[in-house]
Parts: sequence; C-alpha cells; structure tokens
Amino acid sequence: MRAIIIEDEVPALENLLYTFKQVNLSIEVVTVLPTVKEAIAYFETHAGNADIIFSDVQLTDGLSFRIFEAVPIKTPVVFITGYDQFMLEAFEHNGIDYLLKPIDAAELEKALVKYQMLQKHFSASNEQAMAKLLQSYSPRRRSRLLVKKGFETVPLPLEDIVLFYLDKRIVYVVDKSSNKYIIDKTLTELSAELDEITFFRANRQYIVNIDYIKSYRLYERVKLQVNLTLPDIKHFIVVSQDMAPLFKQWMGEG
Repeated sequence: MRAIIIEDEVPALENLLYTFKQVNLSIEVVTVLPTVKEAIAYFETHAGNADIIFSDVQLTDGLSFRIFEAVPIKTPVVFITGYDQFMLEAFEHNGIDYLLKPIDAAELEKALVKYQMLQKHFSASNEQAMAKLLQSYSPRRRSRLLVKKGFETVPLPLEDIVLFYLDKRIVYVVDKSSNKYIIDKTLTELSAELDEITFFRANRQYIVNIDYIKSYRLYERVKLQVNLTLPDIKHFIVVSQDMAPLFKQWMGEG
C-alpha cells in the first residue's frame, strides 16, 4: 500500500508510523507533507500516485480540508486530529474514517478494513456510487435526544439544551431551566450527531450551545473563557489555545 501523510507534528508522525508497525501494515510512505500550501502544490502535479492519504486536520497554515477543496483528489482519506469537531466536514472530502489522537492500533485497523471494503468504489467510473457510500457514513442529525432523570427517560429538544459536560466518565445534559440529566452517549458520539452550527466542542469536557452563550473573553492570553446566559449554571468553560480560532469563527468573528 502506498500512502501519503499530511502531518506537521513530528511526534504525531512518529506515532502514526509506529501504529503502522503495530498492525503489521506493509506500507510505502510516498511523501510527508507538513503544510496546506505544500500539499496543494504537490497534488497539483502528483495526484493519484498513492492508494490512501492519512491527513491531520489542523496544520500550521490552516485546516487540511482546504487542500481537497483546492485540488481535485480521488484518493480516499483517513483524517486524524486531537478533536472530533471536524467529523462532519471530514466525510465531505473523500474521508472514509476519522481517527482521534493518540491513534489506537485497533481503530487504525478498522479504518484499513473499511478502506479495503470501499476500494472498488474509488474509481473514476463509479464516482456517484462512492459519493453515496461516503454519505451513508455521515452521522444523522437529531432534533431531540433521549436523556434520563432518575428512573424516567425524557425526550429533550436540542433547542432546550444549554450544554453537555463530562464528569467522572458520566455525560450530563443541562437544559435552559437548569435541569440536569444523564445521557448514555460519549461527547464524541454527541459531536457526530449534533448540528455543528449550533453546538461546539469547547474542550474534552464540554459541548456548548451557541444560543446560550452570553459572552467570551481572553483567558491566560491565548485561551478563551465562555460565559453562559444562565447565571445559576456554575461551570468554568475554557476553550483551548488550539480551538480558540475555530471557536471565534464559529461565533461569527472575523
């Protein structure tokens, strides 16, 4: 298997190469591209010379999605990142899977099995079939979620949800009336189902609803502290340095 790797962090690159060995994968790395600019220049003259692409989402000069928007590439892509906020967009750019850092060998193996199953669909004569297959992997959007309060199961409209948060491996939901529920899903699963226009994964602990954000301000110079409209919800929500630019863009700044 011939692979192109798009990655700008040496430790992450080393981790990926090590994981290849863990799953006994015989792979020839054609090239490693560290930036959006270099990748676009490369694919303009070398499109189609690899079987698969492993691409980090966040590079030093922007999101790798811009590469696939600038250059028509039919090679399947496995996207890799430290956050799951980009999952929906990944499936719009030849993405066949989405791996979170640090990469787990079992998850990589699943991605490669999926690649083998879909391989015959990545041909110029069958682009429509490929598009339908990729679309089938796109998570379905929901208008409400089933949550639990005591022994009751409650259908809660998404528009009433202020935030989701993780505490001691349990995911809680808080609604606009400050009621707290438990939901039997991970934040990663929720991010895949929720509308990214309304909900944002602020960090590994919180997902927030844009309709209940009162304000945000700089915190420790490079991070952002988010304030909610409900004063009785006592949560200290900080957006990391890496996610701060994306949060501002999501909020409509710039």
